[in-house]
Amino acid sequence: MGAAWAEWSLFERIRQLATKDEARPADAIVVLGAAQYNGAPSPVLKARLDHAFELEELGLAPIVITSGGSGGDPHFTEAGVGRDYLVQAGVAEEKVLSENRGETTHATVQAVAQLLRNRHKNTCIAVSDGFHLYRVKLMFKALGITAFGSPAPNSPIEAAAFDRVVHSWREVLLVNLWYLGFKG
Repeated sequence: MGAAWAEWSLFERIRQLATKDEARPADAIVVLGAAQYNGAPSPVLKARLDHAFELEELGLAPIVITSGGSGGDPHFTEAGVGRDYLVQAGVAEEKVLSENRGETTHATVQAVAQLLRNRHKNTCIAVSDGFHLYRVKLMFKALGITAFGSPAPNSPIEAAAFDRVVHSWREVLLVNLWYLGFKG
């Protein structure tokens, strides 16, 4: 019963953070990658990018960092597609950096944290789907970066009850694995 209660408690913490927008002035806005299709953002990535655009328009950070690797695509990366999307939307090109080496959340957070540390920065607004933010914040914290979660309000995953629950329980598993040393 104790283990089940602990897992339910973690699920509740993930869900609470999933609906809490902590956006505030920071050193950077970081968009966690999601799928892209032949150079176009998937609906999930588009929701994240649109939210990052809104935060940038509010002047909450001087730079936006798009992230995500190729996912096997030989021509495009999630980070590159995100950068192009934001520039086309009107964000000044010099304000958008991309970190395209991360093929997992952990690898992406490590690479972005290093990029921030190289610039002597230590705070960011992490933009992703709500279910993802608990783990992302844990990973950034472990690397000395304070991340404020800002869930994409138009996430198609969060909008669909079944998908929201499945992805949140998946995060419970991934958080537990992360604590055990799995770096995915």
